[in-house]
Amino acid sequence: MGVKSLVQKLPTINLSMENLKSGTSSYLATCNEVRRALEDYGCFVVHYEEVSPELHESLFSESKELFDLPTDVKMKNISDKPYFGYVGNHPLIPPNHESIGISNSTTLEGVQSFTNLMWPSTGNDKFCETMVSYARRVSELEKYVKRMVFDSYGVAEKHYDSHVDSTTFLLRLIKYKSPEEINKVEVGCDPHTDKTFITILHQDEVNGLEILSKDGDHWIGFEASPSSFLVMAGDAFLAWSNGRIHSAQHRVVMSGTKPRYSTGLFSYHEGVIEIPDELIDQQHPLQFKPFSHYGLLKYFSSAPTSESSSKAYCGV
Repeated sequence: MGVKSLVQKLPTINLSMENLKSGTSSYLATCNEVRRALEDYGCFVVHYEEVSPELHESLFSESKELFDLPTDVKMKNISDKPYFGYVGNHPLIPPNHESIGISNSTTLEGVQSFTNLMWPSTGNDKFCETMVSYARRVSELEKYVKRMVFDSYGVAEKHYDSHVDSTTFLLRLIKYKSPEEINKVEVGCDPHTDKTFITILHQDEVNGLEILSKDGDHWIGFEASPSSFLVMAGDAFLAWSNGRIHSAQHRVVMSGTKPRYSTGLFSYHEGVIEIPDELIDQQHPLQFKPFSHYGLLKYFSSAPTSESSSKAYCGV
């Protein structure tokens, strides 16, 4: 896969409230900056102050409590959608990777249902409160990013509201054991692209996430702070954009003696995703057919690959 870059950094974009005021010159400039980052890198870094240091600490404290539950309890988290439930002890997953999904995570009902499953006797109000608060705040960041890309392409007025109305959010809590814990295994997550529309990743103090450059020549490391989030385009966004947006391969490589905890807020869409007519022209002929987002996810689960699944599933 080439040599990891020690110099290149991922783009960091300032999404301050001043730059989010619709119609201003700074807003339009930031919209174009967001779009170009997703086209050239498939992702960018943002410092998002809506998640306070206290919420950050609570998020990972509650995550550790969850992963400390017995495996048979965590395995009760099942779903008819691939990769929405508990993932661990699987032959296709590195042995140091364990993750748990919370469906409809921006709703109190969705998180309460998950909480009651994990702690049926006592419940866990603190866990529920933390996860709902976190998911709702980060989902607002997802909406900002989506709106800015749609505005940059000139399709927001026609298409944005319907996309927001059909969006659902999966909050995935992830633990990677340290290499010392499990036979010196360093790969925590094999190279892959996400099947989401947008993924927003956040982590504790242990680094390890790497993004493959668009030319496939080198890996770019992501060194996080408590306020930094990685906004990443998924295969569904690539298809919706008629191939303009890049869905980047990424992986986790572990080192040191500490486990790594991270979260991903994944956006998915109900119904059929249409490719906007405005994104089809002589320079960009139609590359994708209308598609079911969950159909794309199920297709990948039946034939997993590190490459984008969009062209195989719904390419013209």
